[in-house]
Amino acid sequence: MTQATGAYHWPVMVSEVLESLGVHPGGTYIDCTLGDGGHAVAILEAAGARPAAAGCKKAGRVLGIDADPEAVVATAPRLAGYGQSVTIVNTNFNDLEHAAIASGFAPADGVLFDLGLSSRQLDAEDRGFSFRRTAALDMRFDASSELTADQIVNEWPEVDLANVIYELGEERRSRRIAKAIVQARPVHDALELANIVARSSGYRRGRTHPATRTFQALRMAVNHEVESLRAGLEQATRVLNEGGRLVTISYHSIEDREIKRFVVGSDRMHPVRKKVIKPSPAEVDRNPRSRSAKLRVAERRAVTAEGDR
Repeated sequence: MTQATGAYHWPVMVSEVLESLGVHPGGTYIDCTLGDGGHAVAILEAAGARPAAAGCKKAGRVLGIDADPEAVVATAPRLAGYGQSVTIVNTNFNDLEHAAIASGFAPADGVLFDLGLSSRQLDAEDRGFSFRRTAALDMRFDASSELTADQIVNEWPEVDLANVIYELGEERRSRRIAKAIVQARPVHDALELANIVARSSGYRRGRTHPATRTFQALRMAVNHEVESLRAGLEQATRVLNEGGRLVTISYHSIEDREIKRFVVGSDRMHPVRKKVIKPSPAEVDRNPRSRSAKLRVAERRAVTAEGDR
C-alpha cells in the first residue's frame, strides 16, 4: 500500500496489521487510534468497503476512535466517501466499550491500538509534542483536559518531576534533569525545555535527542496514557468476538511491557505468536519514525461449555 493522496502520516506496518487482524470482507473492526486514518482506510478496503459511489454490497465496517479532536476533524473528510461503512468518535480509548456499544460495533472481529504519535501531532506548531519547536508546553491530546506539561514543568515539586521522568521516561538521569528544570523556572516553551534537558543530561547528541525520554514522560503523564492503555485493553477483550484479534503497535518498552503483561495475565486472551513483529528495513528507510515499532497480536479465547475462558 502506498500513501494515499492527501495523507499526512505514514501508517506503520499496514500489511502486517491486516494479516494480524485477519481482515475479511464484511468484518467489523475498531481502530482505537484513528490518527490520519491510514490504517482505517487499509482495513476498510481489505474488508470490502469502497467509496459510497461504488455501491459495494458486502462491505466491512470500521469504528475510528481518537482522543484528539484535531485528528478527527482532519481525518473525517478522508473517510467520508466510505459512507455508513465508517463511524468516527472523538473519545479516549479508555471509553472503548461504551463507544463500541453505542455505535453498534460490539462484538467486533478485531481491535487495533497504534500507540504512536502521528506526524501531524509532532509537527503541530502549538501542541508542544516536539522538542524542536518553540511551542507552548501543552502536550494534551484533548484540549479540554486540565493537566498540561507546563503545569508539571513549572509547578510540580522537584522530587515529583524527577519521579515522573524516571518512571514514564525510564530516564536514569532524571534527578539531574529535574533539578536543572526547577532551577531554570519559569520554562516558557518546548524548545527551551529541550535545551535545558540536553545541557543538564550530559548525553551526547546522536540519532536520539537527549530530551526524548523526558518529553515522552511528560506527554504520558499529561494524558494518563498508562492508565488509559490498561483500561482500553481490558475493554477490548469484552468487545471482541470469540476468536477476534487484538493487535497492538507500541513504540517504547513501557507500553510493550503493559501489553505483554496484560495478555499473559488475561484469562480471555492468548498470544497468537510469542515474538513481536517489527517493521522491515525497507519500511524503516521509507519512514524512520517506524523504527521502534513493535506489533503484538492476541486472540480472544472461546467460551467453553462450562463457561470457563
